Amino acid sequence: MSGHAPSYYAATANRQDSRQTLSGVLNTDVCIIGAGFTGISAGLELAERGFSVIVLEAVRVGFGASGRNGGQIVNGYSRDLDVIAARYGATAGQLIGGMALEGGNIIRERVAKYNIDCNLVNGGLFAAFTQKQMCGLAHHRDVWASFGHHSLEMVDQAGLAAHVVTDEYVGGLIDHLGGHIHPLNLVQGEAAALESLGGQIFENSPVIDIDTGTHPVVKTAHGEVRAKYVLVCGNAYLGNLLPELATKIMPVSTQVLATEPLGDAAARLLPSNVCVEDCNYVLDYYRRSADNRILYGGGIVYGGADSAAIRAKIIPHMLKTFPSLKDARIDFAWSGNFALTLTRFPQVGKLSPKVYYSHGCSGHGVTTTHLLGRLLGEAVAGSPARFDVLAALPYYPFPGGKMFRVPLTALGAWYYGLRDRLGV
Repeated sequence: MSGHAPSYYAATANRQDSRQTLSGVLNTDVCIIGAGFTGISAGLELAERGFSVIVLEAVRVGFGASGRNGGQIVNGYSRDLDVIAARYGATAGQLIGGMALEGGNIIRERVAKYNIDCNLVNGGLFAAFTQKQMCGLAHHRDVWASFGHHSLEMVDQAGLAAHVVTDEYVGGLIDHLGGHIHPLNLVQGEAAALESLGGQIFENSPVIDIDTGTHPVVKTAHGEVRAKYVLVCGNAYLGNLLPELATKIMPVSTQVLATEPLGDAAARLLPSNVCVEDCNYVLDYYRRSADNRILYGGGIVYGGADSAAIRAKIIPHMLKTFPSLKDARIDFAWSGNFALTLTRFPQVGKLSPKVYYSHGCSGHGVTTTHLLGRLLGEAVAGSPARFDVLAALPYYPFPGGKMFRVPLTALGAWYYGLRDRLGV
């Protein structure tokens, strides 16, 4: 698909045609910057409420992390619910914990409502290498149960064979409300739903300036949008458009590869067709595709630089998990950036009374972006209670500024990666 990374998703996307570029002057209720999951989710939420919506995308719908990720529906956030409650207090913790399943629910609701063809499959597995990690998973299950979430089930090593066939793990945790999708087809399907409700999406229309005043104006090279409200949803691909946001996130690259179609061999490796992620700090994640490939991802590159050797980085991990794939052809290898925050919790807020932003899902973006899109929509529509709780949380820039944030964070990742390798 022209304009997209050379991924399996782009090669198998339902929609291959592009949308028009913005030209001239348009007026709308809400202008959204960024046509990834956050922007499209917010736009669809608002269009369903009767607002006129224009979305401006620098490249293509789903160009960034939304169209390149592992395609896994992982509920919750990059920090567990008890950690969040301890950090932000009982009131915020209860609200945030209560919303932990909402993003996944939104995805399933929209797939059903708008008949989105995105290969939705239910079921996810967290896989443990050590008994210490198993204790962590049991704690995670108990914490989630305390918030009323009862979809998690512990499995021992023998029980794993029904889900993943490998000698690597000692057990795991099944999330029956997890799952996986073709992410680019999901975001494109949601974009089509937005357009069916009168929303407009312009591609190849990078924003070059924003007037954040009482009457916001968003400018591109060939046009401008005058709006009552503006939502900034560029995440890791926002660049330096708004420097006050750029210091609070860091682009981080992750890598994914896809094997050739494996036929029944893929089903033998992942019999129940769950998606899997392991419990290491620098984790691996993988799943079957609809055409029986293994999609395997992992690794992190702080600063967002694309790896020149994705295959060399990921294949050894894949073969350690599945030695039988040693002769499997690799048809696709790609990378993409997500936005990391210092607290590993997403950030929402306002740049002015009419300009809102959301970013920094820190690796849990598939579900969390859908939740945050709904909160943005609620806030603009006059029901800001949930948005305001998140906007009031303390948000910090990375130490060392843009120059030193990468080496300092990479040092921390090296430390935790060493702990993974030592099993401590």
